[in-house]
Amino acid sequence: MNEKDAGANAGWKPALTDPVREDLRSQGRQPDMDHIRGLFPPTTGEPAFDPVLINGNIGRLKTVPEVRTGHQYLDHSIKVGLAHIDATFQGDHPKYGVRNYAQNYNDGFPPTIIAAVDALSSWGLDDRAARLFRYWLANFVRSDGTIRYGGTSLAEMGQLLHTAALLHERAGTRQWWRSGRAALDRIAELLLGMRREAENEDGLLTGVPEDDEKGKIRKYFHNNAWVAKGLQRYADLCERVGATPATPAGLIRKAARALAKDTLAAIRRCWPEDAADWWLPPQVESLDRPQNLTGTREASYTNYRYWPELLSSGVLPEDVARRVIRSRLTAGGQFCGTTRFADWLDDWPLTNYLYALWALGEKWDFLLTLFGHVAYHQAEGHLTAYEQLSFPPGREIAAYCLPCQLVAARAGRLLVSG
Repeated sequence: MNEKDAGANAGWKPALTDPVREDLRSQGRQPDMDHIRGLFPPTTGEPAFDPVLINGNIGRLKTVPEVRTGHQYLDHSIKVGLAHIDATFQGDHPKYGVRNYAQNYNDGFPPTIIAAVDALSSWGLDDRAARLFRYWLANFVRSDGTIRYGGTSLAEMGQLLHTAALLHERAGTRQWWRSGRAALDRIAELLLGMRREAENEDGLLTGVPEDDEKGKIRKYFHNNAWVAKGLQRYADLCERVGATPATPAGLIRKAARALAKDTLAAIRRCWPEDAADWWLPPQVESLDRPQNLTGTREASYTNYRYWPELLSSGVLPEDVARRVIRSRLTAGGQFCGTTRFADWLDDWPLTNYLYALWALGEKWDFLLTLFGHVAYHQAEGHLTAYEQLSFPPGREIAAYCLPCQLVAARAGRLLVSG
């Protein structure tokens, strides 16, 4: 039986470890794009947009630096991802994806603008990034700092503050800061107010974890970690540009550091030092322990989004971050580097995990995860990235979405110097 025949069944689903990772490790092999692409039948499906449109957008790209990762297939995936931004957005107005994901309800979903601004600004497409961010801040941040979206998580609000700091570092303040500053300050003030209220208890903020689970209002670790990170980044940004936020930058920074400390303390209480205990609950409140990372709905959400966002916040010390990654790798969290959710794959938040791997110096796993995503979470030929897919062979379960399409463009930038 050859490798493609072996992968054509779903026998990997009960596995707690990634069989592709285990095979490569046992053979002492480095992740190789061509080898990984040859392991299983390619994903197939219809393109989200006319390939002629996408190719035309690619032809107009002028990136700085040039897209040269050393992997031709990855290079093309990066360009296709960047080309999908203008195809997906309606002018400057955001859209999450196509079909049901193009409905107006989804327009304010923060990860869409977060991914787009990160991808554009990382490849020197600064004017477009600034214009999109300016439009988003003007149209999706209410007067009280809340977001015009049904189930915005606190983590997303922290990530918006981080995105502002990132855009300034890469592109300066031209075109967006003057008009967008007030909206950012409203977000920061809302989060600071929540923190002050939380100090009456354990210091942790209560909120929804993400839109699908907006009925489950709890004290989530990824939310609090990203609020701490976002407030810290916002304080630094205000000081760099000489701005005077409603709360002085020094006090914002103090609140951010205290929240990070309280979050880590709560994590350590929930997850004692025990090498055999892989389960870090996503929340302070009690939760039934799953058998594996796809064993319950809460476990799947923890694996595919809550843990990756907790990791990408940078709040965790190295020992705790590595322990979370080890849990993903030993409790059924991935297949061929891609993220498992229930009995399918769902990679749209994957950039968070990739950024964490890179920050920890885990380049081997970074490459396996990125190559696995590019090889199988995108359809053969036109490279459309569906939000969810069955595997193997890859088939669309949920429609194309922009954050999933931009995984390659965002993470691949780390492989290019300059």
